[in-house]
Amino acid sequence: MGNIALVLLSAGASTRFRKNYAVKKQWLYVGDEPLWLFVAKRFLKMYEFSNIIIVSSKEEIEYMKSFDDRFLYVEGGEHRQESMKNALEFVESEYVLVSDVARACVTSEMIDEIISSKTKADVIVPALSVVDSVVYKGESIDRDEVKLIQTPQLSKTKILKKAIEKKELFNDDSSAVRADGGSVFFTKGNILAKKITIYADLEEIKCLKAPKELFFCGNGYDVHKFCEDKDMYLCGVKIDTLLGFEAHSDGDVAIHALIDSLLGAIGAGDIGEIFPDSSDEFKDIDSKLLLKRVVEFVRSVGFEIVNVDVTMQAQKPKLSKYKPEMKKTLANILQIGPNRVNVKATTTEKLGFVGRSEGVAVIATSQVKIYNWKSI
Repeated sequence: MGNIALVLLSAGASTRFRKNYAVKKQWLYVGDEPLWLFVAKRFLKMYEFSNIIIVSSKEEIEYMKSFDDRFLYVEGGEHRQESMKNALEFVESEYVLVSDVARACVTSEMIDEIISSKTKADVIVPALSVVDSVVYKGESIDRDEVKLIQTPQLSKTKILKKAIEKKELFNDDSSAVRADGGSVFFTKGNILAKKITIYADLEEIKCLKAPKELFFCGNGYDVHKFCEDKDMYLCGVKIDTLLGFEAHSDGDVAIHALIDSLLGAIGAGDIGEIFPDSSDEFKDIDSKLLLKRVVEFVRSVGFEIVNVDVTMQAQKPKLSKYKPEMKKTLANILQIGPNRVNVKATTTEKLGFVGRSEGVAVIATSQVKIYNWKSI
């Protein structure tokens, strides 16, 4: 076992990357796996790290854990430095190598050179030379004095931990170490290790193969019993009846089943895990807001919604006249055409609790596919 831990930063919001696309760059699929996992597996083959820590956003950390249990997943912070602090709490090795998941095509030669130089300074940094003329604030400067800094960067753990305790925010580890009086050694960078910042960068990154054309289905089922003195909503549409649903939220049983089907399609658990009925945050909440949050999550982690099918089982009230509005409402939230939203209503021929007019049951099915960033 080596004396070097690896930290992979993957908690960013991908703000610049997502100006025109819903998916976060760390969730672009490479073949049949997301980018962050593709990168982590590449590092696994390069060196026997003492442990590998993947820093994730709060909303995604549990989902990430379901992909691979060989890594330690740590919740990130509001900025890079806070994420680093959270990760370093779990690092006990003498050295720590830190890289960005967005720098997808780091080579083994680059890693070997960085690690072989570990005793030369407090932090080892790959850097590229500048070949074009450089102008700074209107003045030409010596391009030989300019370097383009890359990751991964290898630091002495104790020194890096101390350096990032400052209130000042730094863009990379070497800046923090240097500001704290530490030494920096530059190794030769690699143009292949380009960082994904905007969508156009993908055209220059050659190690990323196209995502596989895979489709996934999920089912959802939910029931709610009737109550009085509460409005009834189904598929986001208010129903003209004196009855409502007994529930922590507004009780839209159709949307709840639909949410479960979407989460099931991407393997992300169920509605109770992300919107617990023990939380006051969701007390009497409009279920359309919950669905919007789930749709945003589904799209951000690399999927497109293909179609959904919702079957409502209700002896009463009669729901046929509401179906067109229900389709339109769901299609708008799901960001797909109404032709890809199917809503059905049926009775149970007076059988069971539905037939006894005690409540409503809903079955929903959703189909999603991997977002094909290569086709854009």
